[in-house]
Amino acid sequence: MTNICSTKLAESRDFYMKLFDFTIGYDSDWFVHLVSKDKQLELGLIDQNNAIVPKEFQTTPNGFYITFVVSNADELFEIAKSENFEVVMKPENTSYGQRRLLLKDPDGTLVDVSSPIPNFNF
Repeated sequence: MTNICSTKLAESRDFYMKLFDFTIGYDSDWFVHLVSKDKQLELGLIDQNNAIVPKEFQTTPNGFYITFVVSNADELFEIAKSENFEVVMKPENTSYGQRRLLLKDPDGTLVDVSSPIPNFNF
């Protein structure tokens, strides 16, 4: 399970639910637990100012990004556009066989959305 520190729990919850079809496992004013419908993936969102987050980590996230591999990055791009989510990079084919889209979540976390290019050969 990955946890993302957030100052915008409700917005972040909605961002990940709309894009990745999560359901709510637990929702409070300091922590949100999201679970994929197949129960194979869990994502936590925690209020970055909560006492259990060490003071030096109660800042805007940087130095990492989170990747979701999906069946069709272009479909998620359309959802992101319709929801007015911040697009960092529109879907592009990579040299390593992925179609890749970059988004920024409500707290500034970089979100990499990738899908395999069908029949790709190195």
